[in-house]
Amino acid sequence: MTDPEQAARGQDPGRVHALIIGIEKYDAGAAWNLPGPARDALAFHRLLRTAGVPESHLRLHLAPLPPLVPDVPYRPADHATLRRTLVRELPTAEGEVLWVWWGGHGVLDRAEHLRLLCSDATVGDKVALDLDSALARYAGDAVPGLAEQLWLVDACETFEEALAFRDLLPADGLPVGRRNLAHRQSTLRAAGRGRAAANDPVRATGLFSEILLGLFGERAAELPGLPDPEELFSAVQVRMEALRAAGRTLQHPEIRLRSPRRTETLPPSEERALSPLGRAVDAFMDYPWTADPVERQAVVAALSPRIHATLPRHHKARTDITGILNALGRRGPEDLWELFDAVVSLDDDHGRRTELADALREFAAFLTQRRRPG
Repeated sequence: MTDPEQAARGQDPGRVHALIIGIEKYDAGAAWNLPGPARDALAFHRLLRTAGVPESHLRLHLAPLPPLVPDVPYRPADHATLRRTLVRELPTAEGEVLWVWWGGHGVLDRAEHLRLLCSDATVGDKVALDLDSALARYAGDAVPGLAEQLWLVDACETFEEALAFRDLLPADGLPVGRRNLAHRQSTLRAAGRGRAAANDPVRATGLFSEILLGLFGERAAELPGLPDPEELFSAVQVRMEALRAAGRTLQHPEIRLRSPRRTETLPPSEERALSPLGRAVDAFMDYPWTADPVERQAVVAALSPRIHATLPRHHKARTDITGILNALGRRGPEDLWELFDAVVSLDDDHGRRTELADALREFAAFLTQRRRPG
């Protein structure tokens, strides 16, 4: 049964569909084993089921490694089955929202297309789906519904030539149809161009997938509706930066946004020098409660009346935080520190507190310098 509150927020689970793929085992043999993607896919499946999405709307394709025995029905993840799902079955789904989750091996071909290897890939026959071709199909009239899409891809983007393949990857485009302006499509990719996506074989999870599952778990009340893609990307970057600092990975996620008004790729964080304001916003967004408008309001209400009565507000978390910081920055550094006190009284996590304090000091110094003549 549909939750009335979910329906009111445009998150009717009955209008949500998902394609969930986790490939751990390949026909190429044990050298290609990848413990983790099937487990991560099952965890994501559970999140959407808990959020009320009907089982029939969740197309789960797995190639698990033992001893994993999935406790829900699933279909295979071979090339023919996945292609049939993408080309013939899913495009006819009636609904507005599409989640796509893919975990497994990937390679960036010489045409700069990300090729996602299927479970029946072998050394001599590397059958794979062309992600860019699939995105093009799902952004045109071949898919009349599912206008709101989020594609989440945890796969390497190592250059094809770096892998010394004996044979080039075979061409495998999907039928595309006619382009239109009916879809809003965001694609969040784990690795970044030419990089590997780290996997933890002991804990059997992809690092990128683990971050996403953690973020979605913290925001479970917002599911099954899609998150704001830029807010999600920002939160992923913060957590991935911590893993890079700990020496656990070299990957830099990226996101591609396509809508009737905008087509843009936001580059990895190493290519984006955050402004002092951007760093301060990211420091706030790292607090899990910022996704909840009620909790954000509780923090604002803790400020003195002379402050909170004049603050601009917005229903989107990142826009809301940005507006608050800009408004307080214009008033003076002391108001920024009153906001800091309100935040840490609600959540005094040491790591987040330290980063927030450093970010606010940088932001305040930037504002002071900007106000100086000349």
